[in-house]
Amino acid sequence: MSALPPGSVIGILGGGQLGRMLAIAAARLGQQVHIYSDATGPAFDVASRHTVGSYEDTNAVAAWAREVDVVTYEFENVPLSAVAAAAAVNPVRPGARALEVSQDRLVEKQFVASLGLPVAPFAAIDSDADLTRALQEMGTPVLLKTRRLGYDGKGQTRIKTPARAATALDEIGRAPAIVEGFVTFEYEVSVILVRGLDGHTASYDIPLNTHVDGILATSTVPGPLPGAITKQAVEFAERVAVALEYVGVLAVELFFVGADANTPLVVNEIAPRVHNSGHWTLDACAVSQFENHIRAVSG
Repeated sequence: MSALPPGSVIGILGGGQLGRMLAIAAARLGQQVHIYSDATGPAFDVASRHTVGSYEDTNAVAAWAREVDVVTYEFENVPLSAVAAAAAVNPVRPGARALEVSQDRLVEKQFVASLGLPVAPFAAIDSDADLTRALQEMGTPVLLKTRRLGYDGKGQTRIKTPARAATALDEIGRAPAIVEGFVTFEYEVSVILVRGLDGHTASYDIPLNTHVDGILATSTVPGPLPGAITKQAVEFAERVAVALEYVGVLAVELFFVGADANTPLVVNEIAPRVHNSGHWTLDACAVSQFENHIRAVSG
């Protein structure tokens, strides 16, 4: 449980923009960063070292992991086999369970619901018959989403009437899917929470998130979430983090349905990483989400 000393090497799976910002935060704390990525990315410019290799090449991942002191990742679609290869050599924080849950929308919904947290109505879709049955039970409109690899409005389509069912499945390539009932909400917020090795948690002010065409456009702080419900939102995120034995920064996106609703908050998605709705912490906070993630995974 001891903290990594200055000069330690943090391995980051992924070489994108989030990896870049994590590497800069690590350097400010006196840590080195070694990136492993399947392609050249912006994190390479600011890292001490970088390795290009396939995430599927578990021998290469294991060899890279031997050259670092702890491993983390900057995006949630790192193959579980790569994380397992790294974890056999050095600690991976957050652990593989967080990836396993967040990589599959159906598994994620089932996991969140198992914690007693409110989620939108949902059903697994593997065939036309599944979708027909779900629409009969849930009505329309609904969202049809691929279970894997969807993000920022990609891999999903809206079904406004039952007649759209067949073409909707074609639009997502007939991939294994999940259908979600619409949630009528006033606005979306996100909890950016960090959890340490000792289980201690802290969270940032909760921003109001505004999306355009399914992509986050702005996060506004202070947000409008009422005080008592703010506390509940943080408790929801803590429950997720504890269940995952999470270490690092975790984002939990929530819909605010209304203060007078039976369930004022509905969990939308979780992201096991630093999050774009937390970028404002770079300028507004003494310790950004990126520095807090490095602090957490370093102990």
